[in-house]
Amino acid sequence: MFAAPPAAASQAFPTCRDAAAARSGLLRRACSPNAGRVNSPTFLSASLLVALGGGIGAWLRYVAGLAFVGAGISSRFPWATLSVNVAGSLAMGLLAGWLIRHGAQGEGWRLLLGVGLLGGFTTFSAISLELATMIQRGLLASAFAYAALSMLAALAALFAGLAMTRVVA
Repeated sequence: MFAAPPAAASQAFPTCRDAAAARSGLLRRACSPNAGRVNSPTFLSASLLVALGGGIGAWLRYVAGLAFVGAGISSRFPWATLSVNVAGSLAMGLLAGWLIRHGAQGEGWRLLLGVGLLGGFTTFSAISLELATMIQRGLLASAFAYAALSMLAALAALFAGLAMTRVVA
C-alpha cells in the first residue's frame, strides 16, 4: 500500500510537529515534550517491521475472505473487501490517535502496524487517514479531488492493465 522508505511513509501520519494538524483539532491533546526527538529505526529494522506486519496483514485479509465465503456471504457485492477496508480504517484511526499521543516514540509501531499490517490488510486505510487529515485541515476541495482521483485513476489503471494483457495474449 505505502511501503515506502520510512521518511516518505511517515508523511501519511500527522505528528505533533505538524502545526496545521494541531490547529485543526486532529491533535486534541498537547504534544509530549519528546515529540521532536525521533528514534528512527535503521533501514533494515524498519524493513523487517514492515515486512512482518505486511505478511500478517495479507494473511488476515485472506482469512477474512475465506470467512465470508465459509459463511455463505459470497455474492456479486464485495462484502469481504468492504468489511476489511472499514475495519482497517477504524484500526488506522485508532493507531493514528495513539501515535499522536506518543509522538516519535511510536515509530516502530507505525511501521509494523500502520505501514505493514494495515497496508497488507486493507486497500483503503491510508487513503482514509489522508482524507481525514485533509478534511480536518479545511482542505475540502483537495480532499474531494483526491478521493475522486484516487478511485478514478485506480479504476482507469486497472482497465488499462486488462487491455494490455488482451493485446499481449
